Amino acid sequence: MKITSSRIARFVLYQIAVLGAYVVLAHGKHPPEKERHGTEPESNTKVRTLDIEAVEGRSVSLPCPLSAPLDDVNMVLWFRDNAGIPLYSFDFRSKSLSHVRHWSAPEVFGSRAMFNVKSSPASLDIKDIKRHDQGVYRCRIDFRTSQTQSFRHNLSVIILPEHPIVLDRWGRQLNGTILGPKQEGDDIMISCRVVGGRPQPEVRWLVNGLLVDDQYEQNSGDVIENRLMWPAIQRTDLNSVFTCQATNTLLAEPKESSYVLDIYLKPLDVKIKEPSGPLVADRRYEMTCVSTGSRPNAIITWYKGKRPLRRTRDDVLNNTTRSELIFVPSTEDDGKSITCRAENPNVNGLFLETSLKLDVVYPPMVNLRLGSTLSADDIKEGDDVYFECHVQANPPWRKLLWLHDGVYLAHNTTARVIRSNQSLVLQKVTRFSAGNYACSAINQEGETVSNQLPLRVKYTPICATDKILIVGAGKDENVEIVCDIHADPPARTFRWKFNNSGETLDVGSARYSSINGTRSVLHYTPVTDQDFGTLSCWGISEIGPQAQPCMFQVVLAGFPSAVSNCTLYNQTQMSTEIQCIAGYDGGLPQVFVLELYSQRTGRTRLNFTNSEEPYFILDSLDTLSSLMTAENETLAARVFAVNQKGRSQGAAVPKLQIGNRVKQTEHQNPLQMSPVLIGAVITVIIICVAIILRICYVVCVRSRRTPKTSQPPSSGANFVFSGGGGAAKLEKGGGSQKPRWQHTDVKSKASSTMDTSAGTIMSEDEKDPDVIPQYVADHPHNQYHHHQPTFEQPTQGWAQQSVNVLKSETLMNGDCRASQVPSGATGDLDINITAIRDRLMTTRVPESCV
Repeated sequence: MKITSSRIARFVLYQIAVLGAYVVLAHGKHPPEKERHGTEPESNTKVRTLDIEAVEGRSVSLPCPLSAPLDDVNMVLWFRDNAGIPLYSFDFRSKSLSHVRHWSAPEVFGSRAMFNVKSSPASLDIKDIKRHDQGVYRCRIDFRTSQTQSFRHNLSVIILPEHPIVLDRWGRQLNGTILGPKQEGDDIMISCRVVGGRPQPEVRWLVNGLLVDDQYEQNSGDVIENRLMWPAIQRTDLNSVFTCQATNTLLAEPKESSYVLDIYLKPLDVKIKEPSGPLVADRRYEMTCVSTGSRPNAIITWYKGKRPLRRTRDDVLNNTTRSELIFVPSTEDDGKSITCRAENPNVNGLFLETSLKLDVVYPPMVNLRLGSTLSADDIKEGDDVYFECHVQANPPWRKLLWLHDGVYLAHNTTARVIRSNQSLVLQKVTRFSAGNYACSAINQEGETVSNQLPLRVKYTPICATDKILIVGAGKDENVEIVCDIHADPPARTFRWKFNNSGETLDVGSARYSSINGTRSVLHYTPVTDQDFGTLSCWGISEIGPQAQPCMFQVVLAGFPSAVSNCTLYNQTQMSTEIQCIAGYDGGLPQVFVLELYSQRTGRTRLNFTNSEEPYFILDSLDTLSSLMTAENETLAARVFAVNQKGRSQGAAVPKLQIGNRVKQTEHQNPLQMSPVLIGAVITVIIICVAIILRICYVVCVRSRRTPKTSQPPSSGANFVFSGGGGAAKLEKGGGSQKPRWQHTDVKSKASSTMDTSAGTIMSEDEKDPDVIPQYVADHPHNQYHHHQPTFEQPTQGWAQQSVNVLKSETLMNGDCRASQVPSGATGDLDINITAIRDRLMTTRVPESCV
């Protein structure tokens, strides 16, 4: 290489620029040390070198760990090989990452390098690696108060090889992605050639992803070649992928070239599909021949004897060739053969053919009979039974099958099912052997099923279930115990026995009944503890008595006890868990039921069952709550225990409401009402007060307008009132007499006012508000009133009006009894005010009830 003066000048200027930049970056508030802006000082400390590989054209990160905080770092400098001038610097003295200064030598990395302090550890990130970037790099960290640290990295740049080239045995390059086509049995010889790469790449062959050859050789210079020999290819090698792969590092994907093997294949098989029915002379038939396995598709040719047939139609689908022959047989064709031949024109001398012999055929005719020595009505468990299948067919049948209730029977000596030629033998039949039997014969024309022959097997009664049933009953409780059996013929009679720990007794026939010979119902009433035990039931038929009885365990039982302490766990808006404590099961197995019912109607909407414990998980509560809110409904929960006798009382699940009602917490007042409801109540109260005031005003006005003199009552009633502890008596007098008032006690401090217009009595009692005060009429001797009452209505007396008022007020008040008000009439009427007051004092009825 020729060195010119311009090159020397540019190199000197580059060195001056690098040194000047370093001096500028190193200059700060603190006086720079000599080694910071001069050449790199020699260090006696031995620094370990880290080997790093990078692929040409890709990125690499050279780590430079910052062991101290960034506030203690002055500068980070990078050097290459033994150069004393840095090629990259990073100045931390600004104490802010946003104002940090970095410099990269334009002749080395330039903009391709950037120091990353955010990574862990900090590193110099280099993009687009060049092959001349290979070398030893050193990172030096200058601290403010600590000793300088250095890290060395040996960077190796890997050069990837060129793309592999595949050559055939004659050295010609293969184009495309297809290898072949070849024929079965051919040998494959191909070579893979790779140029370049540092370090030297490995060249290897893979077939369907599996390594088959990794032996390669170097021809000349940087050319490497691997030759593959694959002998005698087979049908299974079709579409195999041959891949040449070149790689020299794990940092990049291998470079490879792949080819798919194509092979000419001969036909695998050829078949003629026979006609569905017998051949009849001078009729037209379509015969089909199918060949598979040929590549490309086979060509099919039809022959009758040695003469080819031309009336054909061919269809091709994937690697299957289908040919249809239109054929009209004659009587001379009986016994002749029809031949179908399939061949691949690309494979010389290889073909397949099949022949069909023409004949007049028909499907089998089958008839099933019971063994000649057997009687169909006299077969019972333990007997041997055999069937005979008579077949007539042309061509002869090739397969004979036996069916029991539509299910095929196989030869099984262990199960005592023996098939022999055209016979079926069943040894020691059981009740499960009963049913409909048939035989089926198959020939080339089809399959024919014989007539169905029913087989009846008589057996002694057996229980419908093999379990001991538990029957719960209380003392003096009549229970029905049902004994179900299976029997053929049905049982004639039944027998029951009772057994406890002390004795075994026969149950009288009057206490049980038989239904259709398959069921017996026993009416049983336990009275004492000795009546609880085991009941056994037998059925007896004409075959014999039942071998094993049906067992029933009668236990003392009742309703289960209610569950308790139902508590919510893990409650969220989506789900909740409910756990209760089980009570006594009542002597019978119990299950637990959770019901969600409407608080408005009481109707059950949902229920859940747990057969083990009172534990339930409710999920999708948000969906259920939205549904109930849309229906203006609220659901509550309760838990029941259920056994054979019934179910217990429900136990409510507190604090669980699903729907539009707001759940009350423990700190809320249960009587708290919404502001809208409070406003409505206040409005109603105000309206009621206004109505009452209006009524009182009208009553007072009418009382004042009453004339002082009027006609006496038409009934001629005389009134006698007594104050204090006396009595008020209404005496009947003449119609022309005026009311006679008798005042026996004027010491009462209560003031009374009578309104004959409204028929109401208002009084006060300062001593006891619950005591009905005495009613003192206007009397000349009364210190408060000095005039006698007058009457405006001649048809009804004042006393009768007062009694009617008492009746109406008593009936309208729900807290008072109507029997406390004396019944009045238009005629005679006696009112004992003292008796009424004493009764009200006894029952402590408020004054508002009068």
